[in-house]
Amino acid sequence: MGMIKSTETSLDEQAIIASAEKALSDIARVRAEVSKVIFGQESVVENTLLAVLAGGHALLVGVPGLAKTKLVTTLGAVLGLASNRVQFTPDLMPSDILGSEVMDQDETGRRSFRFVKGPVFAQLLMADEINRASPRTQSALLQSMQEYHVTIAGQRYDLPAPFHVLATQNPLEQEGTYPLPEAQLDRFLLQVDVDYPELADERRILLETTGLSEATPQAVIDAERLLEIQQLIRQMPVSDGVVDAILSLVRSARPGQGNTSTDKHVAWGPGPRAGQAMMLCARARALYQGRLAPSIDDIHALAEPVLEHRMALTFAARAEGMSVRDVIAGLVKQSRS
Repeated sequence: MGMIKSTETSLDEQAIIASAEKALSDIARVRAEVSKVIFGQESVVENTLLAVLAGGHALLVGVPGLAKTKLVTTLGAVLGLASNRVQFTPDLMPSDILGSEVMDQDETGRRSFRFVKGPVFAQLLMADEINRASPRTQSALLQSMQEYHVTIAGQRYDLPAPFHVLATQNPLEQEGTYPLPEAQLDRFLLQVDVDYPELADERRILLETTGLSEATPQAVIDAERLLEIQQLIRQMPVSDGVVDAILSLVRSARPGQGNTSTDKHVAWGPGPRAGQAMMLCARARALYQGRLAPSIDDIHALAEPVLEHRMALTFAARAEGMSVRDVIAGLVKQSRS
């Protein structure tokens, strides 16, 4: 019996390795296709793709003009996903996102309600400047982001699979905006900070995007293949050392857990969902970089995008000019030593 069991185990491992190697090839093709359109910004592209490969949502934070919208539309095309875009404004209503019921009348004069689906019924939804909409409209996305269905007039409507929300936010102009509540921020697997491009990349942008023609991305995989890769990522093995590193890092970011720096500077820290995000994204990052299992280096690299939007500083820390990034960098440094 022991011999049969070990043979079955080795066959399962061989199947997972074969699937992983095929996924490595597909992801490499996706990266190559995206790089034809998005110049530089490797970490931004990587983290956004990791969120999608891990089956979650991402919040892209950066000033206007840094190709956040272009990145999302490019990913939709390359991954073969049906995508929609919603420009969030203060007067946007929940029905503008979810859809609404309209009254139909047939030939006999009989009237009935018919549900017209809104833009949320897409495989990739871009929520542009999500903090410009009112809390009522922002909350309309909550159920869809977490439960993958919406409820209209008591009727449940399932969203397509896969379903991902990639939202953008401008960190500078906060007048007339509605900051996302903690509950909604926690729905985003990663926060991706988009900085200005490097000199060489900006030179390439100037030369290649102001001519008569621009590169257009082509589909490399489709939605069905993306779902297969997402399932594979959940099957990837994670060593006890990596699990311990995740727990240690996430728990050290919470006040009251014995970390002196955190107790002094952090008002509230990340919940268990941060650890779940770290587990999934570490596996996805390993695959993205051509490895079959995550390492502790993956945990350190993902600390900022996973934890930044799940923590808040004390008033004293903000008065000292500290940022959440500074605190996370300190925690990573402690975990390395």
